[in-house]
Amino acid sequence: MKNSEVELNRRSASISKKLIFVLVAASFIGFLDATYLTAKYYFGGPIPCAILNGCEEVVTSKYSAIFGVPVSLLGTAYYLIVLVLSLAYLDLRNYRLVRFIARFTVLGLLASIWLLFAQIFILHSLCFYCVISAVSSSVLFVSGLFIIKSGINRS
Repeated sequence: MKNSEVELNRRSASISKKLIFVLVAASFIGFLDATYLTAKYYFGGPIPCAILNGCEEVVTSKYSAIFGVPVSLLGTAYYLIVLVLSLAYLDLRNYRLVRFIARFTVLGLLASIWLLFAQIFILHSLCFYCVISAVSSSVLFVSGLFIIKSGINRS
């Protein structure tokens, strides 16, 4: 085994199973949430919003789709990618894989920041399900920071 492979194996071993569990749990919650909103987008019907009042305004706004693709579908794909790669990491213990996940979470965080900004400052409405997604993507990002930190001073 080459020194670089030994180093990658050592880094993989140093990543806590609890941290990977957080990735799996947060991505699964985000996936369920985004899938629910995607189904509502395509099949219609009211979106119950018991805690916050504004779900309908948000999910029917012009900000709910990009070039005709619902933002929730993009979220579903994002969370599914993180979920599948996190589960693959549990099986393969490949540090490159988990390092990719950690960097990929930046996309989810940036999307969440923009969408929360649009809800609060443009639409003046908050969607409970969108807030759940923002929390999920934030948890994924923070977990990604811990993963990156575990690889400091290593290539």
